[in-house]
Amino acid sequence: MKDILVLDIETKNTFFDVGGQGNLNRLEMSVAVVYSYNQDKYMSFWEKDLPALNDLMKDCGMVVGFNIGYFDLPVLDKYFNFSTRALRKVDIFEEIELNVGKRISLDLVAQTNLGVGKTHSSGLEAIRLWNEGDLEELESYCRNDVKITKEVYDLALKQGYLMIPEKGSDKLIKVPMNFKDRVQTILSENTLF
Repeated sequence: MKDILVLDIETKNTFFDVGGQGNLNRLEMSVAVVYSYNQDKYMSFWEKDLPALNDLMKDCGMVVGFNIGYFDLPVLDKYFNFSTRALRKVDIFEEIELNVGKRISLDLVAQTNLGVGKTHSSGLEAIRLWNEGDLEELESYCRNDVKITKEVYDLALKQGYLMIPEKGSDKLIKVPMNFKDRVQTILSENTLF
């Protein structure tokens, strides 16, 4: 069976540092963490490990993440010998945005559905950790995001929906997560490359 990878990356710099979101390709990856379903393990990749990450992702059946379509994959694109746009993906952030027309943080999705939150509330913490040279904490931060994303994905796949808070109220909205058939189809096909 083709592997499903859950991915999160952190960067060395901010949008402010590179002149805005239009210069996403100028962001530099500090660390990437991947969970492999086939291997049932978490793997960390630093800059020196990018060829191994390239090979792992190029051979996978699908990548899962939270906001990977807008952020993680475009940042990684310049490091790989293939276009990340060719990867099949389930982006939970995009699924929610398509269904309810609003953006929501991984922290809020995790708190609402799992009862746990992220280690740090802002990605700026990861940049601070990089700048301070606290690579162990940076890796732990990224790994925790992958763990939470995996648990949210597993829950959404199992029950077919996620709950999100309605803006300005205590009411929860049930958001359909209709990607189970798509995942099964992708995993039964050959790899892209």
